[in-house]
Formats: sequence, C-alpha cells, structure tokens
Amino acid sequence: MKENIIKNNCPPLGAHTSIAGGLFRALERGKQIGADAIQIFSKNQRQWRAPALNEEDIRKFKAARQATGISVPCIHTSYLINIAAPAEETYRKSVQALADEVHRAAQLDVPFVVLHPGSVVSGTVEEGIDRVVAALNTVLASETGSGPTVLLETTAGQGTQLGRTLEELAEIIRRSAVPHRLGVCVDTCHVFAAGYAIHTAAGWEDFKQQIEATIGMERVRVFHVNDSRMPIGSHRDRHARIGEGHIGLEGFRRIIQDPAVQHLPFILEIPGGEQAYAEDIRKLRQFCR
Repeated sequence: MKENIIKNNCPPLGAHTSIAGGLFRALERGKQIGADAIQIFSKNQRQWRAPALNEEDIRKFKAARQATGISVPCIHTSYLINIAAPAEETYRKSVQALADEVHRAAQLDVPFVVLHPGSVVSGTVEEGIDRVVAALNTVLASETGSGPTVLLETTAGQGTQLGRTLEELAEIIRRSAVPHRLGVCVDTCHVFAAGYAIHTAAGWEDFKQQIEATIGMERVRVFHVNDSRMPIGSHRDRHARIGEGHIGLEGFRRIIQDPAVQHLPFILEIPGGEQAYAEDIRKLRQFCR
C-alpha cells in the first residue's frame, strides 16, 4: 500500500462502505461521503462461501481505486469466522473462510485483513488462543511472500470473546510462527467497553503506554473510530456516532490530533448509513485544523 498521506494534519479518514452492486461500488460510495480511505467486506459476510473473484471484478475494483484516489487499507472478515471455536466443523469452516479472505485481499492489492480473534465458547482462554495461533499458522505460514497482514481487532470482551486485553493479542502474536504477518486494529468503542479509559487525557496516554509494553505501537495499523453507547468497562459492543457516546468529542479530538497515531487510517463503523458517515467524517476533519 502507498504511504498514507496526512492532509491538513489529519489522518486518512473513511468508513466501512457497502459493496452492493459490485466491489468497485464501495469506492464510489467512499468518494460520495468524502472519504480518503474505506474498509469493505470482500463478499457477503453472512455466508461461509462465495463465488471466486473473476478478472472483471478485480479490474473494475482497481480502476475505481485509481479513479477515486481512495485507499482501501483493509478487508473486514465475515462475522461468521471464529478461529477460537472448539466445535470442529465451525473451526474448519472458519480456517477455510479466513484463507479465502486473505487470498481475496491479495488479489485486490488490499494490505490488511481485519479479524475478530474469536470466541472461546467453552473451555479456557488458553485453549482458545491455542486454536487461534494454529489457525493463523495454517493460513499464513504456507505463504513465503509478503502477502496481506492479518490485523487482530480489539474486542469489548463480551461473553467469551478473545481480544478484550492487549495482553491476549500480544500472546497470540508472540506464539505465532508468522508474527511478521500479524498486526492490530484498535476499535475505540471496543477498548473503551473493555475498560481502557481512552476518553480522558491520562487514560489515553496510559493506553498508548500499554500498547507499547505489550504489542508495540508499530503493530497498530488501522483504527476503527466509533463512540460507545455503553459506559466504560461494560463489555458491551454498542457503537455510537462521534460525540454522541461516552468517549465524547474531546476524547476523539485528543486521539485524532495525536502524532503517535495520526498517520494511520481512521475508519468509521457507526449507525446511520452514508449520511452519518459523511457528517462524522467532516466532524473529525474539523478536529485537525
């Protein structure tokens, strides 16, 4: 991926846009909402399998990216995928689906694949991490080149989710046979719900220090910027529009103005559709001036 360009002291801003009508349509929608970058699903995220990308799909996507000037830093994997699952069939399908997502990203020249680490369902966190590490090794270790990087997304820690702490993500990366193919996507709503006080100046600085002490700041490659409808430590994943939740406008102003993360893509996943995306992209840009 080309170096991210910071405009007016602002990181690349964008949103998760729909691929309805074709993958290339997501880029057109990104242009319409004023985005610099977008995140997409590479296929119907409610289905395990999908037709392979054909040459026309790939050509139109790359042409639209060139025409719009919008970067596509990441593909978000299907929510069906759970590589921490103890059930053999679910695990097998999840590994196959993740391999397909990584392959699609390579075909489209998308550098990152965002993945929820998964839910243990039953058993221990240690057993879940074992399965996650094995799955990532299976999907990535067979490739000798520099293909897409899988970004483990921070989670709110609802139920038996993995990824509620930076330490859990660090352990997955540490034990992996392919650590050079792994990074992290920080979701502001999720880490706040998990108990990290990123809404305050002291809490944000502490969070950055914890990142550096566990995974290393260089492994954070994408931010999902979402406010939280639920209070800190709720372990409930409920996204809100920027400034309409418990993180608040000042919390996001502080984050977006921080040189430590200002070069990273900031992707919205908020309720309200394209109009809300356009409005909140403009809102975030105002913080950069």
